[in-house]
Amino acid sequence: MLASIGCGREASVPTSSTERITPEELTDAEQQMLDRANEARQSLATNLKAKLVETLSSEGPAAAIAVCSEAAPEIAATAGSDHQVRIGRTSHLLRNPSNAPPEWAESYVDAQTPEQVLLRQAYGLRVLQPIRLETACLLCHGDPAKIAPEVTAALASRYPQDQARGFSEGDLRGWFWVEVDADNSAAN
Repeated sequence: MLASIGCGREASVPTSSTERITPEELTDAEQQMLDRANEARQSLATNLKAKLVETLSSEGPAAAIAVCSEAAPEIAATAGSDHQVRIGRTSHLLRNPSNAPPEWAESYVDAQTPEQVLLRQAYGLRVLQPIRLETACLLCHGDPAKIAPEVTAALASRYPQDQARGFSEGDLRGWFWVEVDADNSAAN
C-alpha cells in the first residue's frame, strides 16, 4: 500500500486489479512514478530520434530500418534501466511482432486510444502515451507508393508481415508503454 503525506491527494492506492485514472487522481507516490515514466519515455524518444536522424543523414532511410529493429530495443533497455521502469513501443499496426503490446495495454491499442492512459494497479502505475508520426517517419511509414524502392525492399526483407505503412504526418503511429512498480524495482 502506498501512503502519502500532504494535502490534495488520496492517502493510499486501492488494491483492485486495474483502474484507469486521470492525472488529477494520482497520489503523490503515483505522481513520482509518472514522473519517472515520463523521464524514461523522453529518454527513449530523444535517443531513438537522434540515432534515426544521424543514420538517415549519413546512410539513408534503408539503413534507418536497422535502427528501429536493432538499436531501439537497446535504447529502450537503457532508458528502462536508467529510470527503473520497463518501457517499449507498440502499435495497432505492427512492423515488428516483438513490439506487441503488454496485456494491460491491448484494449487501448486495439481501440486506438489517442491520448495518454494512466492505469493504477496495486503494484504500480502503467502508462500508455501516443506517438504521432513526424515528416521524416514518412520515408518508411508513409504512402507505400511514395516509399523508395530500396526502403520497400529492406522492409520486405526484415519484416515480411509489415503493417506499418500508409500513414500521414500527424497520424497516431503507436504508443510508448511504461510500467513503473511501486517498490522501485523493475527489470527489463
